[in-house]
Amino acid sequence: MKLIVGLGNPGAKYARNRHNIGFMAVDRIAGDHGFTPWKLRFQGQIAEGRLGSEKVMLLKPETFMNLSGQSVGEAMRFYRLEPADVIVIHDEIDLAPSKLRVKSGGGHAGHNGLRSIHAHIGEGYDRVRLGVGHPGRKEAVPGYVLHDFPKADDDWLDDLLRGISDGAAYLAGGDSARFMNAVALRVAPTRPSTGTKPEAKPQPAPEAEPEVDTRTPLEKLLGRFK
Repeated sequence: MKLIVGLGNPGAKYARNRHNIGFMAVDRIAGDHGFTPWKLRFQGQIAEGRLGSEKVMLLKPETFMNLSGQSVGEAMRFYRLEPADVIVIHDEIDLAPSKLRVKSGGGHAGHNGLRSIHAHIGEGYDRVRLGVGHPGRKEAVPGYVLHDFPKADDDWLDDLLRGISDGAAYLAGGDSARFMNAVALRVAPTRPSTGTKPEAKPQPAPEAEPEVDTRTPLEKLLGRFK
């Protein structure tokens, strides 16, 4: 069984925050793949379903971001899972908007939600890092991630979430390459070839070669007096 965790903050005021893109992702997976309705459990909301051959529990911690590990740890212990069975989906300011990376293990890079999860279950879990961009200054980061996505971001955000849902079975099955390819097909689809060749540009007509004067010098001289 897999536990897929989306990180965010509970409540309507945070729903469209950049920090809540993890919640958005698991909501899309649950809706598209026929998961059970969300119910309160493990200090969060949980939904149950299947992705491919894997039984999956989706979790949205409601402890607020900085205490996410409490909810994740409680769910993991209840289902007797190992850290390797846990996948955490979260916002990533060090990636450009719409970019996605899958990472296994490693540090938390200062992300408070990951920091809390590290403290409760260690670092041996997988992460799906969803790019939201960087405000440019370190001191501006808290306000930036706790601000709503602008309307101008709606198109790429919808494509990204749809792509995550398209590839969710690959993610649960541990095939990160096919998962990332499914996302790429939504975010940057391949343009089909029209099968037509470009029209050839008209070429200028070749200039006629000048005629060679074959007259003798005397004939040329006499021709001047005609």
